[in-house]
Amino acid sequence: MQTLYWFTRDLRLHDNAALLAASKSDMLLCVYVVNPRWFAPGPFQCRTLGDHRWRFLWQSLMALERNLRSLGQRLHIAFGDPQVVIPELVHNHQIGRVIRSRQPGTRESSEWEAVKDKLPGTVFQQFETLGLFTEGSLPVELDNLPDTFSQFRKLVEQNGEDNFGRLRIRTLTALPPAPGYPEDNRGECPAIPEPLHPVRFTGGESAGLEHLHDYLFVNHLIDHYKETRNALDDPDASSRLSPWLANGSLSAREVADTITDYENRHVKNESTYWLWFELLWREYFYWYALKHGSDLFRRDGVQQKKRSASFYPHRFKAWCAGSTEYPLVNAAMNQLRETGYISNRSRQIVASCLVNELELDWRYGAAWFEEQLVDYDVASNYGNWQYQAGVGADPKGPRHFNLEKQERQFDPDGEFIRRWRGNADQPVGLHLVDAADWPV
Repeated sequence: MQTLYWFTRDLRLHDNAALLAASKSDMLLCVYVVNPRWFAPGPFQCRTLGDHRWRFLWQSLMALERNLRSLGQRLHIAFGDPQVVIPELVHNHQIGRVIRSRQPGTRESSEWEAVKDKLPGTVFQQFETLGLFTEGSLPVELDNLPDTFSQFRKLVEQNGEDNFGRLRIRTLTALPPAPGYPEDNRGECPAIPEPLHPVRFTGGESAGLEHLHDYLFVNHLIDHYKETRNALDDPDASSRLSPWLANGSLSAREVADTITDYENRHVKNESTYWLWFELLWREYFYWYALKHGSDLFRRDGVQQKKRSASFYPHRFKAWCAGSTEYPLVNAAMNQLRETGYISNRSRQIVASCLVNELELDWRYGAAWFEEQLVDYDVASNYGNWQYQAGVGADPKGPRHFNLEKQERQFDPDGEFIRRWRGNADQPVGLHLVDAADWPV
């Protein structure tokens, strides 16, 4: 059988059950589709894919292509609508089977179903490669996934936190040949602008595996992870594995197994556990997104709690541009816009500001993060924003941070604010009216 493998968020050869299944074919066409809609503004005035993530993605695709070429394959990069591109390739190359990794997110699901509808005689298969578990190995039925992370964590740990280890797939060392090498139109993809600052993340499987190894075994930074993880701008304070995990250049199971290996060879303490704990949060949101579907993107969230639907354009613009009344928020937003990355603590601070001080619909903040963050992950992003807004997996309601207290605690000397120009020259106030005294 001839198979088309549709790469999505699984840009690697290691621990890839979907690619392993695709390798059991007579011929294999490896495809990645860059959708033009990713670069156009969406309903919340933001693009799906901003410059930082696009740069990292392209680097990851080039690294994947090099790895595929070493196995006699190549990567067909198509710029177009998947609902057009995939059926055309299937027809042109007599493809009998299409395989990809299972995706959370309604857009991704609807694309898959639309392509299936256009190819009724083709076999379609999805495999779970994005997380620690498969649905069958979860400690609970997906429909009964707990409403809170704490309940989920207890179930996992009662069931044995390392029961996913047997699922890890070996690194592929051979692939079947391609059914010819059709020309692609990758040259039509948008150009990648030069970054304003030195790039801290280089895309690709090898870069992700190297970063994982260095963080644990070379620098032993995991030993103090729990104590340092809340720092605002220290590259060694947290693992910073999230960009590679987000586009699948690095497997979550690879990270978990490497943590276990480190604990067996060096030290097992509260910090090594805490990195596993954060990995489990990511896992929870993956299944949370699959369970709740479109409710992940609704204003009132999975809890159906009424939240403000107000939109004050000047407030949202000031938040994005780093020109609010709040220096710590401004500094973090400037860093995000210019680098594509901010710490987890900064994300909580700016999200609290948008939801509480600025009284904006949380979905605008989630959309801005989607455009800007180099490590954007649909389930974690929208799951965390719902959590912050009090309409998701947190039973305690909205999280409201005291911004002055956060500044005293995490930037007592004002170094972060100075470095990222948090003291705006002309901060935009909350209240702005036009000539008729209507809110703008």
